[in-house]
Amino acid sequence: MALNIDDLPGAIRQAKKALRAGLPNYREVFAEVEKAIGDEAKRIAAQRDAGESVIPEIRFADIVEGRVSADAIALVRSRGACVIRQVFPREQVRDWDEEIARYVERNHLDKRLESRAEDKYFGQLASSKPQIYGVYWSKPQVLARQSASLTRARVFLNKLWRNESEGHVHFDPERVPAYADRLRRRPPGSASLGLSAHCDGGSVERWIESNFRKVYRHVFSGNWRAYDAFDAAFRPDVEEIASPAVCSMFRTFQGWTALTPQGPGDGTLQLVPIANAMVYILLRALQDDVADDDLCGAMPGRALSIKPEFHAPLFEALSSIPKMEAGDTVFWHSDVIHAVEDEHKGAGYSNVMYIASAPACAKNDAYLARQLPSFMKGESPPDFPADHFEVDFTGRATLDDLTPLGRAQLGLDV
Repeated sequence: MALNIDDLPGAIRQAKKALRAGLPNYREVFAEVEKAIGDEAKRIAAQRDAGESVIPEIRFADIVEGRVSADAIALVRSRGACVIRQVFPREQVRDWDEEIARYVERNHLDKRLESRAEDKYFGQLASSKPQIYGVYWSKPQVLARQSASLTRARVFLNKLWRNESEGHVHFDPERVPAYADRLRRRPPGSASLGLSAHCDGGSVERWIESNFRKVYRHVFSGNWRAYDAFDAAFRPDVEEIASPAVCSMFRTFQGWTALTPQGPGDGTLQLVPIANAMVYILLRALQDDVADDDLCGAMPGRALSIKPEFHAPLFEALSSIPKMEAGDTVFWHSDVIHAVEDEHKGAGYSNVMYIASAPACAKNDAYLARQLPSFMKGESPPDFPADHFEVDFTGRATLDDLTPLGRAQLGLDV
């Protein structure tokens, strides 16, 4: 269900008044948060600058064999992100990358991009033109989403969350619905095609909408150290302001699968690997130097911008992900700050398939029902700009390409 707000400045003023009344010592609490999160950012920056990897790395084989240690899991939950190595064989992924290239070329996607629907989701970000293709239903994308290996990895990720709390079971981690997302195909030498730091999954709603406030109940009550970013309570119940490219599914992790080798300097992903950084963002907007009708520049229906003038300590930890090989995956918590390097200084294409981790819940089942007709017709999914490029594409995935698992993940045979 979408959230509708007629008077946004008024809603922000009312929300901030209520939140400050509920946390009269908001200045002192934020001072504690600023020191704690700032110190964590400095520690991460020191590790990064010393050449250490600050994004946890897990071998997919260790997930399969149950060999991921408790310390590794704790680090993923602290950093809010991980790279999972060798989910797919490199040869298979190279074939997929070549097939996607043929798919977009054969169907003259470049010409169609000239008439694409305007996507304003990233419009407020300093860098706002990522090399992203509005393609969702190529056979490699569908095959990757329904693969047993990636499903296994996503079940592992779903289980890092507390799916039962506050007297309720919030989701089923074993069932992984398919969320159709796009492609990135970034040629070498491209510049100014990145994304500045932001969060997805809600902007102004985090302060205004009642269930978002319940998600962050410990933060807004001042008991911020009790906040657990991996507690799913109330998350499947939140309501977002509807807008093209605003995700209306509950994702445990955003993610992508590398189709080509890529690393720092190749126009790759950057993260602030602090799972609890949202605590800083939420309380920062309540401080007295932010106007009463402003939430540090947050805009409805857009990505939640992270700005140096408001969130400077967090930028110290902004780090590029490690070198990725074809078939590796990277996942980051839905509240984790991320960005994309502006310049691709590498020698080859930097290509990925965006494939998130999501569990079965009422919110996600409802989205599947809306998404399924898009697959059947080759249209853009409901959460994305209505380009509908693929309706007449040759070689698009069809029902015949679905396995029993793939059918279930799209909401068929349920």
